[in-house]
Parts: sequence; C-alpha cells; structure tokens
Amino acid sequence: MQTNVLLRNVGVADSYQIETYVQQGGYQALAKVLEEGQPSKVKEVVLNSGLRGRGGAGFPTGRKWMFLPKGVYPRYLVCNADEGEPGTFKDRVLMEHDPHGVIEGIIVSSYACEVEHAFIYIRGEYNLGYQRLRNAIDQAYAAGFLGKNIRGSGYDLELSLIQGAGAYICGEETALLSSLEGKRGHPKLKPPFPAAQGLYRKPTIINNVETLFNVPFIVLNGSDWYRQWGTELSPGIKLFSVSGHVERPGVYEVPLSTPIRDLVYDICGGPKDGVPLKAIIPGGSSTRMVRADVAMEARLDYEALCDVGSDLGSGAVIVVNEKTCLVRLVARLAGFYRHESCGKCIPCREGTDWMYKILQRIERGEGRAEDLPLLLDICNNIAGKSFCPLGDAAVQPVRSSIERFGEEYEFHIREKRCMVDG
Repeated sequence: MQTNVLLRNVGVADSYQIETYVQQGGYQALAKVLEEGQPSKVKEVVLNSGLRGRGGAGFPTGRKWMFLPKGVYPRYLVCNADEGEPGTFKDRVLMEHDPHGVIEGIIVSSYACEVEHAFIYIRGEYNLGYQRLRNAIDQAYAAGFLGKNIRGSGYDLELSLIQGAGAYICGEETALLSSLEGKRGHPKLKPPFPAAQGLYRKPTIINNVETLFNVPFIVLNGSDWYRQWGTELSPGIKLFSVSGHVERPGVYEVPLSTPIRDLVYDICGGPKDGVPLKAIIPGGSSTRMVRADVAMEARLDYEALCDVGSDLGSGAVIVVNEKTCLVRLVARLAGFYRHESCGKCIPCREGTDWMYKILQRIERGEGRAEDLPLLLDICNNIAGKSFCPLGDAAVQPVRSSIERFGEEYEFHIREKRCMVDG
C-alpha cells in the first residue's frame, strides 16, 4: 500500500514555488505552532509520534531534541542534506520538488527547539536541489516565513544554505559540523555529543531532510494520526529509494513494516526482464546484504530487518539479480569506501585499502584460498575500532557477502573466473 503524504507535491506543476506550496496547504503547521506559542508542545507531539531519524541511525527524533541542555543559548539546528550513501536518493526528490516542505520542517523544528539560526548542509553534487532551495529560502524571507518577527509572532529565525564539496564523510554529523565551521571535514570524538556541544561549541540538533520533512504533518494531524501506520516501535511512513534490477526503480512512499515483496513486486513491477533475484541490500550500501528468498519474507521496519540480519538504514533498497557478480559488486563498493575514507584513523584508512586490493585480486582471477579468512580478519580489525561509522559501513557489504554468498568467492578463487559469466 502506497501513501501520498510526503510526496504529495511531487509531479505538481511548479511545486517548488511558494505560491503552489501555499495552495497545497503549505505553512499551515507553522501558523499553528506560532499561534499556540508553545515550543514544548511541538516537542511532545513529535516525541509521542515515535518519529525516528530517517538518515540511517533511526534514533527517536523527539528524544534527541530533549537532549538540548536547558537555558543554554544560542543553539543551532542543522538539516543534514549531504545525501551520499550509495543507493540513496530520496532526499534529493524532496529538495528538488518540494523545497518549501523542507524549509517548513526546519522552521517548525527550530521553533520547537528554541533555535534562532538554522543551517542546511547540502551535498555538493546536488546543484538543482541547491538552486531550488536557494530560491525557496529567498521566497520564504520575502513572505515573512523567515527572518525577524516571523508573522508577527516575535520569533526570529535565520536560515543559511551551505553547499558541501562532495565528501561522503561529511554526512557523519561531527564531520559535517567541522565542515560548517570551515575546517577539514573530519569526525570528532564523542562525547560531547552535538546536542550538548556542537556547532561553534553550542547545543546543536542535527536531523536528516526526510526527518524534518515529517514534522509539519505530525504537528498538523497529531501523533495518533502518524501512528496509524507502521508498528509500535517503527511507526509512520517512510521514503524508499529503490534501485537495481526492478522494472520501475524510483522513490516510493509506503508505511513502515510494508513487506519487501510488496515493494519489489507490486509497486516496482518485479524483477527486471524477469531474471530471478539473488540478493537485496535493504538500507543502502552500508547495510548487510540478504539472500533474496530471505528478504522476501521480511518487512521494511527497524526490528524486522534486524531479525533477518540487516538494517533499515537510509531506506535505499538495492535489488540484485542472478546475473550479477557479487564479487564485482562488492569490489566496487569497497572502492567507494576506500576513496571516501578521510584517513584520520588507521583501521579505516589502511583496512579499506587492503579490502579493495584483495577484492580486485579475486575479481581478476588471481585470488588465493587464504583471501577469504584474510578479508574477514580485516573486517574484524575495522568494525568497532575505527574513529567513526564509516569503517563499520565499509565492512558490511564485504562481510555479509562472504558469509551469505561465500560460494561465489570460492568459485572465483578456484576457477579463476566469475560464476555468472558461464
């Protein structure tokens, strides 16, 4: 079952213009919270809704907001629009087609958190999204939705749009903050966490684009309305970026706990050209791949995917068919993480390089029997030992593919060629 809440303006003519957004009911949530004048009430409804972060970690949004220390100002809100996870492109759709929805989510969330300066940190390659957000911010200022004394409420909010330089590491929240401050985009040690000491060493809330986009709908309709979808622990609706071997790849909006089979077969039209499926990566390249037959019995929520040995992640469902060489696929992903490692810590810097080189050797037909235990040993020396989550992300496709599709690696090493190439 598809819903049409978050994507309601996608496909509407001039959906990125403020006039269209207002005609579609935009900025009503902002008007409501300003009229009520109770930031704590906004926090409460978001907390009760069970909304969880849509950037990958899945941490409850309302609880995250509660971590802000009382009485410490100024404080900041940062919208993480640095969408760099391979397979993930749902935030791009929101920013390009409904930028005012992103902005209203930021304003309402900033009001709830008593923030007077917010930032959008957008991925460097998203030029159209940047242009449309820039135009939408200018329109919002002109209409009195941003700036001093918003709509006569006495509330002030400045919104800055910052374009990154295309570094995947800057999707990690502390590296993002370093970049915002004009420094090299390296992660920082936690604690202190950003909510206590973030941007310019002040309390800072960092939320993903899709997370903030949900907030106005929850404020307008209430937490019970939001909980009509999903499960007790994974409530609400979610955007899924579906790519790979399906007939209709794209971004789809469905309730959490939707069966993967329904998304792949009913909504996306089934396997491309009818070729049987081999594997599903359910949450972006940093989540563990699952055999297709196992995945088809699972549901798209945090707990159900954990039960089958994977994660919901950013909601990027990558569909892989039987004609795909998994060694080649994993080597390509390993090359991405090797390139994107910031180099700050030895396990990630050295480990990603060695994993890539070994996988390339196997792919060339020069693999050795000891390569598989060696790869797993390298994974063990990266996972949980690198400075930030990038190392853990790099390990997942390598380790899960060896554990669940080891026969392909063994064939490559033994026969000096790919199993799927005949």
